[in-house]
Amino acid sequence: MASEQDTDLITVITEDHRAVEAVFAELESGTDWAHRKDLTDHVIAELVRHSVAEEQFMYPAARKYLENGDELADKELQEHAEAEQVMKELEGLQPDDSQFDELLDRLIRDIRHHIEDEEKVLLPKLRAACSVEELGRLGRKVLDAKKTAPTRPHPSAPDKPPANRLLAPGAAFIDKIRDALSSRST
Repeated sequence: MASEQDTDLITVITEDHRAVEAVFAELESGTDWAHRKDLTDHVIAELVRHSVAEEQFMYPAARKYLENGDELADKELQEHAEAEQVMKELEGLQPDDSQFDELLDRLIRDIRHHIEDEEKVLLPKLRAACSVEELGRLGRKVLDAKKTAPTRPHPSAPDKPPANRLLAPGAAFIDKIRDALSSRST
């Protein structure tokens, strides 16, 4: 059984960040063509799940608990939208496409900046503003949301509650079917 600390929002988010960074490091280490595509598909799926969960629970918490929460959440949502557009372009390409490496490098650079920003600004502010119980509750909600989140980028999908919470499961269902039919690594 996981402890409160294991499901604390800050721990859940930073563990996701470390997992994504590990995939980025593997992509940068130079892998064969097929593995590079599988890793890229996998990291896109993980980033989409992570983003959807943040949009459903972490950013609303920032708006609720932080003095400048609206400004912080809006900035993070803008970064998500930009990254999602790059992921959408990238998912349709093969590693031998002339744009693949350029888009992958841009995605890695943008996500690393986003992670650094969240970990230096947003997460410490949430840690200070929220109770241990609230951080635990939010962490569990993020973990649950990731289980039913889409695995493919949907740049035109809503990114704020309640619309994102209502539409994400349907998109996830379709994504999982598409993933299975195409043997996509998620």
